[in-house]
Amino acid sequence: MSLPLINLTPAGPSPQRRAVLARRVRLLVAATITYNVVEAVVAITAGTIASSTALIGFGLDSVIEVSSAAAVAWQFAGRDPESREKAALRVIAVSFFALAAYVTVESVRALVGGAEAEHSSVGMVLAALSLAVMPGLSYAQRRAGRELGSRSAVADSKQTLLCTYLSAVLLVGLGLNSLFGWSWADPVAALVIAAVAVKEGREAWRGDTCCAPTTALVASQPAGPAGEGCADGCCTPGDAR
Repeated sequence: MSLPLINLTPAGPSPQRRAVLARRVRLLVAATITYNVVEAVVAITAGTIASSTALIGFGLDSVIEVSSAAAVAWQFAGRDPESREKAALRVIAVSFFALAAYVTVESVRALVGGAEAEHSSVGMVLAALSLAVMPGLSYAQRRAGRELGSRSAVADSKQTLLCTYLSAVLLVGLGLNSLFGWSWADPVAALVIAAVAVKEGREAWRGDTCCAPTTALVASQPAGPAGEGCADGCCTPGDAR
């Protein structure tokens, strides 16, 4: 009796493709670090001037994004990036938690103490600019990280994507405060930032960011929603192109 043929899938990208993807991740990380250094200086300075907890929290998130990106840069600077991945994920997770703790404390202090944030044109322009820039950086790194099977690269891309969400929240908070004098909108926006940071930190700590490249039989891989190639739904066919 003859057994049915079973198609085997390649164990992830070829060495040449992995080298290309690793170099792409390094370049994207460098771009992220550069942008966030500038963003942090501007946001923290403007937030201090305007007494805006949300704007300062946004600037601190930029600092944390730099540490997150630096962790990924350190990982991919080694000859065996996979061996450094767990440590990089821990740095990213702790960075999220540190941001959440600081922003929560400062937001509660602002709400209880009745501190009122002032209008900040610089903050609104910065939030709008980040809202335009960050999605592209996040998508490019997430795509490369998923194809490479790097959980830390994907986690860092989610940190960058978080900046997009925070930019929108910050813009709304600053806008409501400027237009209607709703001073409570600023610390409330900051609390939203903290909540999202906790969620992303937990995922990074557990490593719930991306599935590794396929290394087994196609038949043994559970299909995700809409026919995706893995159970966690992150390694979609489109990402492997």
